[in-house]
Amino acid sequence: MTKANQDKMILDRDARVLREVAKPVNLKDIGTKDLNEIITKMKKALQAEEDGVAIAAPQIGEGLQMFVVSKRAVEMTRETGTTKDMVFINPQIIKTSRRKKAMEEGCLSVRWLYGEVMRYEKITITAYDEKGSLGTYGASGLMAQIFQHEIDHLNGILFIDKAKNVRDLPPDDLSNK
Repeated sequence: MTKANQDKMILDRDARVLREVAKPVNLKDIGTKDLNEIITKMKKALQAEEDGVAIAAPQIGEGLQMFVVSKRAVEMTRETGTTKDMVFINPQIIKTSRRKKAMEEGCLSVRWLYGEVMRYEKITITAYDEKGSLGTYGASGLMAQIFQHEIDHLNGILFIDKAKNVRDLPPDDLSNK
């Protein structure tokens, strides 16, 4: 783990938990102090990364099926009808478009690599929120990409496992992108 990631509690790609299939969250645990602390830790880790759009529980060492999409990503996509961080617990893909598209990706656990990943253009998932309400979420574009990337994390898959044309773009090189 790099020093920067250690300070922010985001595990890097060598962490074993990132390669394991996450366990479903027991629905009776939704709303408990322990689960809320994990969600808070995820939100803090995500907020500390100015380029972060989402984070999965395994990225902070919790092998649970949940992820958080940042407020800034929600605002960029304007697909969800909210302007706050969104929590997705036990997400399930229920529908995808037939069409896929190569999309540029990076990951907070695989700093500073970027590559092209084939993703469905549209996706629909179901998931519980932090209050225990089950919702259905349809998405396209960036939000569809985020859902797929984070669900991959919950299945022990990193984007570099699927990516083509992977390249290293450290922060100093980002201005040349």
